[in-house]
Amino acid sequence: MSTTAVNPAKAPGKHYRQGISLIELFEMFPDEAAARVWLEAEIWPNGRVCGHCGSKQTSEVTHKSMPYRCRDCKQYFSVKTGTALASSKVPLRKWAIAIYLELSSLKGVSSMKLHRDLKVTQKTAWFMLHRIRTAFAPDRAEQFSGPVEADETFVGGKAKNMHAVDRERRISGRGGVDKTAVVGVKDRDSNRVAAVVIDSVNAATLRPFVEDHTAETATVYTDGEPAYRGMAREHETVAHSVGEFVRGQAHTNGIESFWAMLKRGYQGVYHHFSAKHLQRYIDEFAGRHNLRELDTVDQMGMVARGLIGQRIRYVDLVASFPAGTVSVPDGEPW
Repeated sequence: MSTTAVNPAKAPGKHYRQGISLIELFEMFPDEAAARVWLEAEIWPNGRVCGHCGSKQTSEVTHKSMPYRCRDCKQYFSVKTGTALASSKVPLRKWAIAIYLELSSLKGVSSMKLHRDLKVTQKTAWFMLHRIRTAFAPDRAEQFSGPVEADETFVGGKAKNMHAVDRERRISGRGGVDKTAVVGVKDRDSNRVAAVVIDSVNAATLRPFVEDHTAETATVYTDGEPAYRGMAREHETVAHSVGEFVRGQAHTNGIESFWAMLKRGYQGVYHHFSAKHLQRYIDEFAGRHNLRELDTVDQMGMVARGLIGQRIRYVDLVASFPAGTVSVPDGEPW
C-alpha cells in the first residue's frame, strides 16, 4: 500500500475543517444526559441562567421535565426555556442530531428525511426544522467592508412543471413574474452573505438594501440592472445583457454561486418554498454558508447559541393555511 502523503491542495472539499462522522456523533451523544450537558454548556457558558428572568439564583430540583428552579421568579425551567426549543417534548438528543443533520447537508434536509431519521412525525420534523432555522436569523446591522457583490434572484416553480390549469392561472408574464424576489450581497473579503425577501426589484428597494449592508468605503459590483445606479458607493457593473460576465474585478460570480446552491436545495430537497416561510429558508442557506469555514462542532455550538431568545409557534407557522390543507413531499404546507 502506498504511503505517499496527500497533497492538501488536492484534498476534497474543505479538508482543513474538522468534521464529525456519524459514528463520532453518536459517541458524542450516546444518551439524553450527554445531549443535555452539551446544550447546557452552549446555552449557559458562564453558568446556569433562568430562562424566564435571567437570574443566576437557581437550584436543581427533582421536577420531571424542568430540572431547575429560579429562586427569584420562583419558576421552574430547563435549558429549553427562553429558546426556540421551549415547550418542545422532543428529546434533547434528537435535537442535537437534527442540528448536525441540518448543518452537514449543504442543500438542507427535508422534513420527510428528518422524520425517518429521528423516528418523529413528519409534522414534528417540519416544526423542528423551522425552529432550527430561527438560529440562523442574521444580524441586520452587519455591514460588509467589501469588495461586495450584489444581485437579485427570483424563487418559485417552473412553468413547464405546472399543470396546464395552474400554469394559466399563476404565470402571467416572463422572468420573475409570479415568483418571489430576493436580493443579496456577498462580501469577497469575509465570504459572508446576507439576503432578504423583497416586494419589488426597483431602485427604492435595491439601493437602500445594498447601502444598509455595506460600509461607505466599499466597492460594489452588480450586473447592469438600472435600479442599482445612483448608490452612494463606488460602483462597477458588468453587462450580462451583451454577454459580459467578467471585466477585471467586476463580476457577480460569488453571489450567483450562492443563488445556485439555494436553487439546488429548492429543486432537489424541498421542491417548494412558500412565500410565507421563504425568509427562514433564505436565512438557513445564508447562515450555513457563513458558518462553513468552522469545524462542525463549532458550527453546532453557534446554532445552539442562536436559538437563545427565539420563539416560534406551530399555530403561527400554519395560521394562513386553511384547515385540511395537505403537505407537499418536503412537508411545506401549501
